[in-house]
Amino acid sequence: MASTTKRDYYEVLGVAHAATPEELKKAYRSLARKFHPDANPENKEEAEEKFKELSEAYAILSDTDKRARYDRYGHEAPGGFDFDFTRDFRGGSFSDIFDVFFGSGGGAGDRERYYRGDDLRYDVTLSYEQAYRGLEQEVELSRLEGCDQCSGTGSEKGTSPETCSYCQGHGQVRESRNTFFGQFSSVTTCPRCQGEGQIVTHPCLTCRGEGRLRVKRKLSVNIPAGVDSGARVRVPGQGNHGLKGGQPGDLYLFVHLKAHDFFDRRNGDVYCEVPLTFAQAALGTSLDVPTLDGPETLNIPSGTQTATVFRIRGKGFPDLRGYGHGDQHVVTKVMTPTHMNDRQKELLREFSEAGGGKLHEHEKGFFERIKDLLAGEKTDY
Repeated sequence: MASTTKRDYYEVLGVAHAATPEELKKAYRSLARKFHPDANPENKEEAEEKFKELSEAYAILSDTDKRARYDRYGHEAPGGFDFDFTRDFRGGSFSDIFDVFFGSGGGAGDRERYYRGDDLRYDVTLSYEQAYRGLEQEVELSRLEGCDQCSGTGSEKGTSPETCSYCQGHGQVRESRNTFFGQFSSVTTCPRCQGEGQIVTHPCLTCRGEGRLRVKRKLSVNIPAGVDSGARVRVPGQGNHGLKGGQPGDLYLFVHLKAHDFFDRRNGDVYCEVPLTFAQAALGTSLDVPTLDGPETLNIPSGTQTATVFRIRGKGFPDLRGYGHGDQHVVTKVMTPTHMNDRQKELLREFSEAGGGKLHEHEKGFFERIKDLLAGEKTDY
């Protein structure tokens, strides 16, 4: 490809001219996976050219000296850049390309992750009162723990695992394959010993060579005050034990709250509805209102209407981060009597007559709107 037809290397990788080495690497890895010929069997020739173009761009820009020359002279830099894909690929200067297609080779970090035990989930259902105060919850779970008989090795007492003859105890094997770019080598986990480097020839009779057994355990777990439905309480180290003495996983308690007959939770606040008689609403009264922290006296002023909301500060759920409590909101509901004796009816008639049968101005306005709507008249309300 003549230099005059080459695309700008930064354009090829889709990065800015000020891109950092990490940004270059990230862009190259993403595009290399997308355009590798093995991933595009239907357009292999086109993908091959694209892949070579990407690799050339990355090879130049990832080299500090070559990038400086390219930034100054472009493709016409004196002496050129002497890039040969097959030679440079096989020469070992493109370790990032091997990472893209063959992985990191299963180092120690991978083995540690493999040995860590799985996390466990436990669902717990709480009442509003329990969630408000917090509690010590006893949970019974089934988990995998290291076998005491073989101390987690998987081998019967008095025996030892043998060195894997396939990988000679390394836990990894080097494999080579031929491609149109040349011969490539990669390091993979040994398929016979699964990376252990050893083979258990006399499995433990108790755990059948697994090194772990399933057992039932009872644990006492502290659930903090203020938890809500959907909350997760993490208990470190109480999940399944890892293989070969690896780190155990964690236990997660998923919290669910049961519906309450009186309270309704909305984040940290609590709502409840309190019925009032006509007399209580009209004359005013004092009520003992239930809260999650015990009864609280609430003063109801005269003339209270249905759906009036009173706030009792600090009687909601505690904040998990320690930022105080939510509030309790008391919503009133004035109850109209449905069964009255003659005396009650007589008193209500006297009450109505004493008022002259007149409505307050705001009530009159409301009923006038209803009348206009029924008559089909246009209003501006």
